[in-house]
Amino acid sequence: MSDAETPPDTTPTPGEQGEDDFEPVEVFPESTEMDLRPGADNCYKCTSCDVSCPVAEVDDEFPGPKFQGPEQWRLKRKEDASVDDSIMSCSNCMRCDDACPSGVPLSQMHNTARGEYVDEDMDKLSREYIRNRILANYGTLAELGSMFPRLTNAIMGNSLVQQINEKVLGITAEREFPAFATQTFREWWNERGGPQVRSEDKRVAYFHGCYSNYNTPEVGKAMVRVFEEFGYEVVVPKQRCSGTPMFANGMLDDAKRAAGINAENFAGLIPEGYDIIASCTSCSMSLRQEYPELFDIDGLEDISEHTYEAMEYLRIHEDLDSALADASVSEQSFAYHAPCHARNQGLDRQAVELFRDLDGVTIEDVGDSCSGISGTYGWKEEKYDKSMQIGADMFDHMEHADGNVGMTECPTCSMQMEHGTGYDIKHPLQLLEEALV
Repeated sequence: MSDAETPPDTTPTPGEQGEDDFEPVEVFPESTEMDLRPGADNCYKCTSCDVSCPVAEVDDEFPGPKFQGPEQWRLKRKEDASVDDSIMSCSNCMRCDDACPSGVPLSQMHNTARGEYVDEDMDKLSREYIRNRILANYGTLAELGSMFPRLTNAIMGNSLVQQINEKVLGITAEREFPAFATQTFREWWNERGGPQVRSEDKRVAYFHGCYSNYNTPEVGKAMVRVFEEFGYEVVVPKQRCSGTPMFANGMLDDAKRAAGINAENFAGLIPEGYDIIASCTSCSMSLRQEYPELFDIDGLEDISEHTYEAMEYLRIHEDLDSALADASVSEQSFAYHAPCHARNQGLDRQAVELFRDLDGVTIEDVGDSCSGISGTYGWKEEKYDKSMQIGADMFDHMEHADGNVGMTECPTCSMQMEHGTGYDIKHPLQLLEEALV
């Protein structure tokens, strides 16, 4: 086992309410009876979840997480009713989990309800289903697009193509499609010959996710270089998408296949002393919480217990404050946004706390509002305006902050920040690389 063992932690992590609450549900049971989750009975209708919901704030037709969670389960138990189609308006930000004072597994209920609705009630030939399936499987699209990145970027950046995508598929033409890198992270990794540091004691397996591989390999490179600077052996197993966009679109069969492949490639490394590191907070949330909640696959519990966000891991196992005390960077001012999935893991202040005393850096937290894009939610034509309304508070705070460069750990939040303000966006790992490597 690595020297960087997980310290004892008696505080429940977000989504972890007790010893029995991480039991996976059977999403598509053979019987018609649905697993209602005992946690539904813990809801006493305080509406804290509804108050915290960014979608309910801007969408008068969305009934909110309390209805989508415990009330819908109770209705099914009494009347065997179908899942209400409003479940597809949930953005999967998971803020309701944080807000609930009684440990109701709201996001697990929402994920399961979306899966049942898509499986049983959605027309598989409808524009909505086809569009959602494409967005949910971005990794497949990105793998194809990255084969000819310059051509793909030219085609997807064409305004006529964007208008066709909106008319035919319902993918908004208001957003610029993210550019594919001319060299993926994995291509760079293979070209450099894999790990440059070997260690028996300090070992991590990098879960880079789709976006850092195909679109922003500079984030993955920064992660590798920073960890190697601290003496870690970094390995990069074969992997599939974490499943986050699949959960959000009710494509749970797709997510289960991806989870199985990731379990096969990562779980076996844990007994060899490797912990799992993600540079995207949605990826770490998926591996930590959603996998063990939804799927009964060998290895997922171990993966959940050994998964960390990258900077979180370094703050636990290394003295980053001392390392940065003698460091300096060129003068930079940042407007930092904490992603919802960072907040759900208790990581919302880590970048501000880490960099506020770094010589050359001014960093300002732009508030606790949701960015509004929520992965694929803000890419849907009918959700675009709502996503921008949700993000308006963040945009306003960014524009009034001293910095004109944004910072966040989430790639889709990064898209929304750039889209709403025009600012360049950095990942905290890139600043850490600049300071230490």
